[in-house]
Amino acid sequence: MTDDDLKKTLADRLTTVEARLLAACQRASRPRESVTLIAVTKTVSPRVAGLLPGLGVFDLGESRPQELRRKAAAIPDQIRWHMIGHLQRNKVEEVLPLAQLTHSVDSPRLLETVAAAGKKLNVRPRILLQVNASREDQKHGFTFEELPMLRDAILAFPGEVAGLMGMAAYADDPEAARPAFRELRELRDQLQLSWGRELPELSMGMSGDFEVAVEEGSTMVRIGSTLFEGLEESDG
Repeated sequence: MTDDDLKKTLADRLTTVEARLLAACQRASRPRESVTLIAVTKTVSPRVAGLLPGLGVFDLGESRPQELRRKAAAIPDQIRWHMIGHLQRNKVEEVLPLAQLTHSVDSPRLLETVAAAGKKLNVRPRILLQVNASREDQKHGFTFEELPMLRDAILAFPGEVAGLMGMAAYADDPEAARPAFRELRELRDQLQLSWGRELPELSMGMSGDFEVAVEEGSTMVRIGSTLFEGLEESDG
């Protein structure tokens, strides 16, 4: 495909996603601007990802540090990069200077590592705490039960804990995700009270369930396959 063909395809898909986002916001009596669309570019080449700023999409998400580094070097500086995948502690110093928001801080040890790396690099990390919202054994994240006990570590964190991230279990029916998203929102609300601080962001909802997530309070949706399926794949 030529760049013009790719851009038209992306523009058409973005139009469809935007219409669905707007409808979900209207059902929830929320303004459309209360939800950030993060285009998850992990499966596509820098060539494809680099077309997004011209279409008004400046929030891009990557799952692997090496791919984040590669695309950040190739795409203009106005991009706001989101680290959305599992983050190993030995990759933290590589990610923090590039990611405006790290969604996947999923353990006390990783939280400590991010805090130490932020001080070392003289950056103020902005993070989300990943919760195992689906309660599946193979998924990363804090449990609903352990997160409330982190108050001291959160209040001492030398950066911004902006909110929570979570994923529902995969299901063909998006409605199956609603209980997990609702429980995550309720946990966020409880933590705001018990920790005495705002946690404005809820990163929940992907291609298969983002409308339900918006209805349940998501402020960030991570959309990949709906935008990029069948387009030029990353060789990273």
